[in-house]
Amino acid sequence: METVNIGSAGVEGVTLGARPEAVRVVPSETAVVVIDMQNAYASPGGYVDQAGFDISGAAGTIGKIAQVLDTARRAGVQVIYLQNGWDPDYVEAGGPGSPNWHKSNALKTMRKQPELQGKLLARGGWDYALVDALAPQPGDISLHKTRYSAFFNSQLDSVLRSRGIRTIVFVGIATNVCVESTLRDGFHLEYFGVMLEDATHHLGPPEMQAASVYNIEKFFGWVSSTADFCGAFGQLPEA
Repeated sequence: METVNIGSAGVEGVTLGARPEAVRVVPSETAVVVIDMQNAYASPGGYVDQAGFDISGAAGTIGKIAQVLDTARRAGVQVIYLQNGWDPDYVEAGGPGSPNWHKSNALKTMRKQPELQGKLLARGGWDYALVDALAPQPGDISLHKTRYSAFFNSQLDSVLRSRGIRTIVFVGIATNVCVESTLRDGFHLEYFGVMLEDATHHLGPPEMQAASVYNIEKFFGWVSSTADFCGAFGQLPEA
């Protein structure tokens, strides 16, 4: 099978099994970006649960992500967490003049249920916090974002570029919204994006996951798995 060489020439790398072809990546030029693994999206009682979405698959996704992060840290791969949300007064969410105000399910849920105002995706609250099972470890980086894409109005691009990172391995929620939006923006910023299919979770019917996988594999990046990632990076000596 053809292999796409992503890492710098002359620097030792690893070959990660992926579709539509394997990719050769350099661990020091790779980051695992964890998208929105917050109580809001993955815990019973969080905003997504209250908004009526099925979160039953989130528990399995958390377990897969935990495996990926453990392997990444031991291999010296940078782990970066993104948390989606806004200031407690929701100024950052935008008003009626912003498409986000109209399309964000969290904001719509609060308008329908005023008693939830200030509780959904507000920084500092339980809903905004990362799930306990995926708590950041020393050396990890945590960043905030206010829109679907982790590149919009955040420090992600500068954090990656300052560390010489060219390859982003994506895990998290939701495959069809924030994960895909960020991977697409990364493509246009000249990052190589790899999504671990079984370490992401979608919002909506199964067709949503399949559509994102197709788009990424065919047009915007590569699709791999937890087993392939851990197999490739797990062979490296502990950093």
